[in-house]
Amino acid sequence: MNSVKNQLLIVFIIISSVTLSFSDGMAQGQRRVIQLSGIVLGQDSTQGGIPGVNVYIPKAGRGTPTNTLGFFSLPVLVGDSVVISAVGYERQYYIVPNHPSEFLTLIFELSEDVTYLKELMVMPFPTEEVFKEAVLALNLPLEDASYDRNNLDAELLALILKTTPMDGYSNQRYMLDQLNYTQSSKYVPIANPLLNPFNWAKFIQSLKQSKKKK
Repeated sequence: MNSVKNQLLIVFIIISSVTLSFSDGMAQGQRRVIQLSGIVLGQDSTQGGIPGVNVYIPKAGRGTPTNTLGFFSLPVLVGDSVVISAVGYERQYYIVPNHPSEFLTLIFELSEDVTYLKELMVMPFPTEEVFKEAVLALNLPLEDASYDRNNLDAELLALILKTTPMDGYSNQRYMLDQLNYTQSSKYVPIANPLLNPFNWAKFIQSLKQSKKKK
């Protein structure tokens, strides 16, 4: 009799666990699907939407980026936590409510993530080794001493500006600007600059200035 009771108890436990898992699956299956759409703007909304913003659901492991106009659209479930993030902007979170309609359109405004650096003092020394030698030799410049004019040469500064590589954020902004320009001018006819009278006026004026310099 005890063995029969034990077997019946095991069968009852198995049936209960299966019933609970099935009810949980039904509860999860009852979560409504909503088509979430929207546009992501910056603090200055006059510049339009922000392209390349990541809109994703961490738990589901899926998402979508905004297009060149800052627009996105993806299916979500009620109760999902949506993350909106982009380089140079503060991250935002949004919980999908139980919206009565199957379509939900929103506008997100991202704030710039500003990083404040420590104060930097500029000294009239080209390298750290020269500064150390000046300290050891007690040959420090006075406060009213003039800076080395060679370091302020216009050609040298232009060369440094031209050869200094861009950082990751600058490369991203350049790529997105080029993509936005390509999409915006895709269906616009390209004008011939030789037919513009203002260009000819500028060209003639530059020739006159070059002759005066000579």
